[in-house]
Amino acid sequence: MKKIIVSGFITGCILFVFSYGGLYLAVKYFPSLFTEYFNPLFNSDGSRDVLFYMHAFIFSFALSWFWDRFKTLFKGMFILRGIEFGLVYSIIALVPVMWISFSALDITVAMVSSWFIYGLIQATVAGMVFAKLNP
Repeated sequence: MKKIIVSGFITGCILFVFSYGGLYLAVKYFPSLFTEYFNPLFNSDGSRDVLFYMHAFIFSFALSWFWDRFKTLFKGMFILRGIEFGLVYSIIALVPVMWISFSALDITVAMVSSWFIYGLIQATVAGMVFAKLNP
């Protein structure tokens, strides 16, 4: 249990920095994509910002448990294990969530695609960190 918590916390810190930096770069280089967030569908009053920033930690603890449970299925160097882990997570969780989000909400394919890519990259980075910390 200690390995799950420690690797989850370390990964959460890494993903927090990575996600915040990625958000900054994405807004800078793809500003048109982010104008879509000026939509009543999204909460923009700032009252729940802390929940947004906690996402990296919630995500990393969940993935840390998943990694600990199924790590023996991922073979190879830590980079390959991380990529495979990210792909497995994306197929199992992201594809269905993105499908239902696009079908139920007034959002564009570009927005859903950016969420998918973001989740895939996060899970891949997490998988690489887990492969190093909790082989």
